[in-house]
Amino acid sequence: MGVKYMKNNGKENSKMERHNILEMNHGEMQHHDMSDMNHDQMGHHDMQEMNHSQMGHDMSAGHMHHMGNFKQKFWISFVVALPIFILSSFMGIELPFDLSFPGSDWLVLLLGTFLFFYGGQPFYTGAWQEIREKSPAMMTLITLGISVAYIYSLYAFIMNHFITGVPHVMDFFWELASLIVIMLLGHWIEMNATMNAGNALEKMAALLPGEAHVIEGEKMVDVPLSKLKEGQQVKVLAGEKIPADGEIVGGISSVNESLVTGESKAILKKEKDKVIGGSLNGDGTLLVAVTGIGENSYLAQVGKLVDQAQKDKSKAESIADLVSKWLFYAALLIGIIAFLAWLNLADMSTALNRAVAVLVIACPHALGLAIPLVVSRSTSLAAAHGLLIRNRTALEQVKHLDVILMDKTGTLTEGVFKVNEVKSLHSDYSDNEVLSLMAQLEANSSHPLAAGILAEIRNRKLKTGSASNAQTVKGVGITGTIAGHEYSIVTADYLKKNNIEFNQVHFAALAQKGNSISYLISSSKEVLGFVAQGDQVKPESKAFITELHKLGIEPVMLTGDNELAAQKVAQQLGEIIVKANLKPEDKEKIVRQYQNESHHVMMIGDGVNDAPSLMRADIGVAIGAGTDVAIDSADVILVKSNPKDVLNFLYLAKATNRKMVENLWWGAGYNIVALPLAAGLLAGIGLILSPAVGAIVMSLSTIIVALNAMTLKLEVSD
Repeated sequence: MGVKYMKNNGKENSKMERHNILEMNHGEMQHHDMSDMNHDQMGHHDMQEMNHSQMGHDMSAGHMHHMGNFKQKFWISFVVALPIFILSSFMGIELPFDLSFPGSDWLVLLLGTFLFFYGGQPFYTGAWQEIREKSPAMMTLITLGISVAYIYSLYAFIMNHFITGVPHVMDFFWELASLIVIMLLGHWIEMNATMNAGNALEKMAALLPGEAHVIEGEKMVDVPLSKLKEGQQVKVLAGEKIPADGEIVGGISSVNESLVTGESKAILKKEKDKVIGGSLNGDGTLLVAVTGIGENSYLAQVGKLVDQAQKDKSKAESIADLVSKWLFYAALLIGIIAFLAWLNLADMSTALNRAVAVLVIACPHALGLAIPLVVSRSTSLAAAHGLLIRNRTALEQVKHLDVILMDKTGTLTEGVFKVNEVKSLHSDYSDNEVLSLMAQLEANSSHPLAAGILAEIRNRKLKTGSASNAQTVKGVGITGTIAGHEYSIVTADYLKKNNIEFNQVHFAALAQKGNSISYLISSSKEVLGFVAQGDQVKPESKAFITELHKLGIEPVMLTGDNELAAQKVAQQLGEIIVKANLKPEDKEKIVRQYQNESHHVMMIGDGVNDAPSLMRADIGVAIGAGTDVAIDSADVILVKSNPKDVLNFLYLAKATNRKMVENLWWGAGYNIVALPLAAGLLAGIGLILSPAVGAIVMSLSTIIVALNAMTLKLEVSD
């Protein structure tokens, strides 16, 4: 169940295909003995060590991780830029009042140099990464603009102060300062709007305890998890997390694997059963022989998928980067052509002036704000409607979306068991009496099926107490004494093995509907009644599936449950493709299969085992009630855990994309006319774009993109 990548050579996951970690099989699920894992096939898992000190690496997405604190850089750069704005000319236009003083031009040079190296540093770092990846984009374009502005200003300063007999050369210190400050502001706005990226791998490591109780002879010694070795035996006390993958060699207890597998049901574990590191032990004590740590652990296996997916998906190119890339190439080409042409037609000074005008105008201030302002407005609207957008590229991917994969339990269903039928099979007991006796046996249990029975007692407003000597008995279920009589809650499998008669046809019919059936028997092994429980489809899920079809999007349900249980849910939802009996790595593989078939995929889920597929998908959506790992692997988080909120995200994304395109045209589109004019293409008829006019156009475009971003609205789904 339960949150991104582009290409993968497939080798990373080849080892995972050997493992058979299955999720719960609802149709065959038995009370207090509910594991459907194929323990015999659950071999070692191959991957990097997953400890707390090593889990925080390689989690950056794009350049943001390496660019330092934009907020701090912006404010320092803004303060430094103020004297430059006051003391230098704006594209050659002198201020109506003169605030300069002897040596002020030296101060401007000094401050401009500091600003160039300090404020510009994030953009040089980003540009270097883009160039190394052979994909120049926004950072390269910004770097080109500020570098040309600074170098030419330095040239102008030398010509004006140290070379005599030449006309005054206009500098671009004002433009340098404003460009750096506005670009820093734009990136700060964007980072603040889309939230700081979490670290899914660190959250995965946090599932494990810091120490393990290792048995050495007759003593129990606490050792750090990093020093735990395969083959050692560890004791896991009630309520503790299991420190590593292993096999139970002693004890019996109900184990909650929901944080790991994403399934909500606890499982009765006994000798020879496998356990997964990170699972939560119930009220019993277990002795576990360690079989998988570090690279060989289940969490490490999932973690490697998440890590690789994140690296792959960071290669996705945003629309702003795409526009910037072509603008960079166009400006560079036109600038070089203009320089060579004017060098031949006029002189070096004129040629430099034309080339610099082209390169500076090509990096308009508005381009740095065009997308961040829309994203800021979009994320604010989203948050007000229960959506947290953590990655803005997810908004851009929606226009290509044609498949939505979604986990079943907790996403389309409630993930909470509800009593569907209570039936007395003995004339001396009513239905309510059967329910009450079972509730007394379950009174002190935290088992999900127990919670369902106790909830039904409350719904029926029945009074109940608790059984004495209630305990879990291996191979039986729960036994206890009520009013001097002994009762037990058992499974159908127990009845079959002990040749106790019951209606197997009725059992099969209920099980086929996805129910878990618990039987109440007396001390004389007579069946007194049963309770059938099942997970419930969320009320809004059917409308959600229907609307997806109207939008031309194919819904696909992914689940580790058996085919019968999955198909039962599908019947309630309507037309939806079902893929059942899936392991965590299977889900990620299915995402890749759809992508390899040229589909654009959204994945919706809420568990640790969904993290790789959430990360791999073009858009990963996490249910807010899910695990931290899933949430940190997602691009979008549904705070209300309502799948219909996905529709609001789709509507918002489409509106946001329209605004992005509009703003990019206002912020950069005028270059179609401005660059040729700045290069002097129409100089023969006296039409040439001076730097001053170019500055006015850039200022106007900045105001327009800001106003346009504020008009973004969201039409919410009912």
